[in-house]
Amino acid sequence: MAIPRQLPNAITVVRIPLAVVFFVLLLLGGTYGVPGLALRWTAAVLFIIAISTDWVDGYLARRYDIVSDFGKLWDPIADKLLTGAGFIGLAILGELGAFGWLFVVIILVREWGITIHRFMVAKQHIVAAAWMGKLKTMVQAVALSWALLPLHVLIGLDLWALITAVLMIAVLLLTVASGVDYIVAQVRGGRRGQPGS
Repeated sequence: MAIPRQLPNAITVVRIPLAVVFFVLLLLGGTYGVPGLALRWTAAVLFIIAISTDWVDGYLARRYDIVSDFGKLWDPIADKLLTGAGFIGLAILGELGAFGWLFVVIILVREWGITIHRFMVAKQHIVAAAWMGKLKTMVQAVALSWALLPLHVLIGLDLWALITAVLMIAVLLLTVASGVDYIVAQVRGGRRGQPGS
């Protein structure tokens, strides 16, 4: 069955306004109170749906052999807008602990530094996502999904906070490691079109 060639790119583009809607709902909902709790659940579910489209557009592009330079460039950018909104929102709400803003700054500097570089070299070649960049995005998606869902009302704040902290440490380590991998690959001039987001 054939699908429209622009469908994967359209899915990627839709993720950008979804990031804005998610961010607004997250801040309006916060963590506690009614209707705040309902808005928080809505924001979390919207994030999970939006970040899941990253797998959908990639699968469709590969399955039907319609991978495009547009998708290679904008798919990771859409991911970074969505995950960045999640990290910033959680920091604003004070849910990332005492070092929350330091954590967010490290994440954003790595993410947007590489994004700026991708735009700078886009005329020479498109830098697609490498395996470590894809793994980093997956771990960020899992960690943010967990942190955004107000599951502390079900399992208790202490256990929820412990699991959140472990996931966020994994995010930090993998984000920095994948950033170093990207820089090393670019400096060496090898794996063109491979090192990733």
